[in-house]
Amino acid sequence: MLKPLGDRVIIDVAKEEEVTAGGLVLTSASQEKPQTGKVVATGDGRVLDNGQNIPMSVKVGDTVLFEKYAGSDVKHDGNDYLIVHEKDIIAIVE
Repeated sequence: MLKPLGDRVIIDVAKEEEVTAGGLVLTSASQEKPQTGKVVATGDGRVLDNGQNIPMSVKVGDTVLFEKYAGSDVKHDGNDYLIVHEKDIIAIVE
């Protein structure tokens, strides 16, 4: 498994529906990038200039909403993940 560094978070992005309610199949180009996913790993937190560590406000298992164009897409062990900075996470979905 990947272990993010600093204030980075690894997200398993929710899959978007490929068929509309009316039964039309959407191509990947017409689908919007999903903005929610489940946290699968977190770093240790942000380190300030004075050396103080600010702990993460999200934890593994949280479902989160993130900025639309944030992060880096990575593929690891056949799975697709998104790695974002904690500041790119907008909310925790409860």
